[in-house]
Formats: sequence, C-alpha cells, structure tokens
Amino acid sequence: MFVESEIISSYYIGLHEAFLYLCLMQKAIEHIRAELKEIFPADELRNITYLLLSKVGNLSVTDIIINKNTIFSEEQHILLNNFIEKLKTNTPIQYILGEAQFMGYSFVVNEHVLIPRPETEELVEWICQSHRGDEILSVLDVGTGSGCIAVSLKKLLAASEITGLDISQKALEVARINALKNGVEVGFNCADILSVVDVDFKWNVIVSNPPYIPESRKEKMHPNVVDYEPHGALFVPDSDALIFYKAIITFAKEHLLPRGELFFEIHYDSGDAVVELLSDSGFKEIELRKDMSGNDRMVRALWL
Repeated sequence: MFVESEIISSYYIGLHEAFLYLCLMQKAIEHIRAELKEIFPADELRNITYLLLSKVGNLSVTDIIINKNTIFSEEQHILLNNFIEKLKTNTPIQYILGEAQFMGYSFVVNEHVLIPRPETEELVEWICQSHRGDEILSVLDVGTGSGCIAVSLKKLLAASEITGLDISQKALEVARINALKNGVEVGFNCADILSVVDVDFKWNVIVSNPPYIPESRKEKMHPNVVDYEPHGALFVPDSDALIFYKAIITFAKEHLLPRGELFFEIHYDSGDAVVELLSDSGFKEIELRKDMSGNDRMVRALWL
C-alpha cells in the first residue's frame, strides 16, 4: 500500500509539474504563435501576443520580455485559449479584450463603437499642435463614437470645454464610460448631424471623423472590420459619399466662432473633393495633410 500511494502521489506531482510547464510564460508565447501564425503576419502577431499576455496576466511588455518563467494559473490559461479561439474567427482583438489604446490612454470599446485608429491620433495631435494646453477653447467632436477624440483632447487641452455629439445612444454610453475611466469631464449629447441640430452655441473648434468609406469598398475590406465594427460609423452611399462633410460644413458655418477651425479626417481619395467643398462654402486657409502612410487623411479650414 505504501508503494502504491507513492506511485499515485508521484503521478499527480508529475501532472502538476506538466501543467506548470505548459503555463510558463515562454510556453504561452510559443502556444500563441503556433495557433495564430497562419492568420497574422509576424509583426502583428508579436503585438497581439503582448496584448493577450498583458491582459491575461496584468503584465507590462517589459514583464513579458524579462520574466519568461512567470507561471499562469489554470484560469488564466483557459482565458488565454478563449481569446485565441475568438481571434481565429476574425474578431478584432480590441473587442475581445474590451479595450483599445489611443493617444497613450485606455478606452473601452465594444460592438457599438469603432476601434480607434492611429491615423486619428494624428488628427488629435494636429489640433493640439495648433493650441496650447492652457488655452481656453470650446471644442465640438461630431460623431464622437467611443469618445476617443473628445476625451483625449480634454486630457491634452485641460482648460478647454469639450463636447461630443453622436446619433447612437449606445455609443454615447461607451463615451461616458471612457470619460470617467480617464478622469475627465466631457459633455455628450445625442443628435443626428444629418438633421437639423437645434443648438444655440458656438465653438472655437469643430472636429469630426465621420463615416466616409463608400459602400462599394466593403467587399475589399478585411472581415474583422466588415463583420464586427458598426457599419453606420463606417460606410456612406456611393451616390453621396461626402454626405457627412456637407452636413458638418453647413453646421459649422453657423456654429463656429470668428476664426474658428474645422478639422476633418477623410477618406484617402476624397481630399481634393473635401477641400473644394470647404472653399466653395467660404472657408479659408484650407490645409490638406497626409497620414503616416502618405495618404491624404486630414483637412483643416478656418472660418472668418
């Protein structure tokens, strides 16, 4: 009996050691790469690996790189595998983790809001480069979505009064969570910019990253965008691809203060058309800028 109990004990100890081996940080990294290497290119997979391990283990990138012998619990191991299986269905990792980084801040994201893009960070940076942090501005973000633009501007231009506008109540719920999460006060209101917006207020700056992708481009886009992100925040009819720019320009003419600025994010092939719209509408000092990839992406215009 003594020998038998020793054998059983050794068996369970062996199982435990095998489990600990499988849950080592280094083995987890190898497991992620083996499961996802056919889906994601190497650079993207490296970033995904850091994001997954950071979420599962509450670790920094430095922790992941240095502490390869960190051991995950069984629950963490199961959670990691759940994330991996969702990634295999093209679910964006930001929706899987429930958060995304923007301008160095963390934002809650879900199926009701777009995932913030690096190109939009460039738009926020442009606004901030044009104004000092202690400058008192009034800023309106049209189509605020997750609130990433509005909240980031409040963080960076703390003295300013920032307002976000969106047609989606579900999106505004997320935006309000993100303002609270990032410790700032931003006003959020529900309205459809394509209808008459009854507001008796004027702003120094109006910014918008509106829907701008023509419907015909949908078939060429990656499934992790088309199948998961809200179409109302992405697509516009081919027959009127500038519909939101026209409406926002009309609104801005009535609601910008003298020498107020209008900032847009745009589709890469609509730069000249948006510039023409602004010029025809009486805006001055119109500037078209390219993004980090060399595509036309941002426009600034002055209202006199």
